[in-house]
Amino acid sequence: MRLEAITWERLAEALADRLLDLKPEDGGSWPRVAVDGAPAARPGALAERVGEALRARGRPSLVVAAEGFWRPASLRLEHGHHDPDSYYDGWLDTGALWREVFGRLEPGADGHVLPDLRDPATDRATRSPYVPLPPGGVLLLHGSFLLHHWFPFDLTVHVLLSAGALRRRTPEAEHWTLPAHARYEAETDPAGTVDVLVRADDPRHPAWNGGDRPA
Repeated sequence: MRLEAITWERLAEALADRLLDLKPEDGGSWPRVAVDGAPAARPGALAERVGEALRARGRPSLVVAAEGFWRPASLRLEHGHHDPDSYYDGWLDTGALWREVFGRLEPGADGHVLPDLRDPATDRATRSPYVPLPPGGVLLLHGSFLLHHWFPFDLTVHVLLSAGALRRRTPEAEHWTLPAHARYEAETDPAGTVDVLVRADDPRHPAWNGGDRPA
């Protein structure tokens, strides 16, 4: 796999340029983009950069964090606070994401998206209002394990960390999540299937595949 050095600024600009011509595969009006990666890879920071670059080009965008759709703590922590299998399979409220985000961007829908459902820190409902995304606006959903759920993305980006970099950049208190990320790499192979692969072992010097799907 050949990767080219790039800055985060240039990467965001290049992705925004590519998204200007992206058409939803289902014939709808809103392209849906995954920015996937472990928390230590900071996929949200890249999603925010791309959103800003799109808006500078006159293209509306909405950045949504998957962790804003975690299930209540009483459900996601049913098997304890440090269960990697639950973290992998049971923390994300996929039904809510389908209902409040993807379903509202289907052909014929109104484009009013709920940006979050629950505060992951307080475990309380956010009560956020729906946000109208104009036709042609781009959804940028960021978070972990996004390719594991069969969401209808029109473009996928994965921010990759090697196992060593992931361990170094994950706080020690969260090392219990590492088996879940290893399982994701083994079962889903995001590096081999996404449209855009970004390697960020050195957060100051990312590299990417130029937007070409890995062979």
